[in-house]
Amino acid sequence: MFSRRWEWCSVLQLLLLPLLVTGIPGHSESETITRASGSNVTLQSSKKLLDNFTHGTWFYTTNQKIVEWDPKEVNYFNTKFKHRIRLDNQSGALHIYNIQKSDSSTYILRVSEEDEDEREVKIILKVFDPVPEFVIQIETTKEVGDNCYMNLSCRIPDPSVDYTWYGDSGSFPKELHRSVLEVTLTPQNQSKFYTCQISNPVSSKNDTIYFLPPCTLARSSGVTCIVIWLVILVPTIPVLLLT
Repeated sequence: MFSRRWEWCSVLQLLLLPLLVTGIPGHSESETITRASGSNVTLQSSKKLLDNFTHGTWFYTTNQKIVEWDPKEVNYFNTKFKHRIRLDNQSGALHIYNIQKSDSSTYILRVSEEDEDEREVKIILKVFDPVPEFVIQIETTKEVGDNCYMNLSCRIPDPSVDYTWYGDSGSFPKELHRSVLEVTLTPQNQSKFYTCQISNPVSSKNDTIYFLPPCTLARSSGVTCIVIWLVILVPTIPVLLLT
């Protein structure tokens, strides 16, 4: 009895496998688009849905209609998109202009076709602001014997960004990839510069600060060169005066 039940279960799994892998045919598909705020975007299904369509509707979220149309008429609804969109009623493409972070959402295209069920396409739009210019903040530097304790910050008020710190030998370990870099430098373990990179899916910015042993930080390599020049020159000034 148990072996027969097992056989039936195996057969049922084989029958359902294509549906589990591909989904129920003719109902929905999903795509994701990432853009920078202030740019334009075109939402369009990668599949042809309008060959025999009788009615189409674009939604912002599941219940707010943006535009609906049929082969004879296009109707734009009174939404925040009304003056920023244009529908290509031949392809069903929805053009949105000057997109903002608040436009991030799941957009739904529903199309009714002759003699077929309604088909649905979901397009996930993710909009990010470009990363702004920033400067590394020197929170703390403290010389402790031959070592240098250093606390640097490059935080910006955007939770969607990622932080990466770089030195002479490349990026720091992942556990240090945050807005604050807190390290103790030794004569054997130090870098000539420290760079913070802030990035998101659409842009990145970076700033660099330069290190002069034993525990001096400078905003530019030029300043560092001047400091080095002074360090070399000052001890020689009395000798030059005597001669």
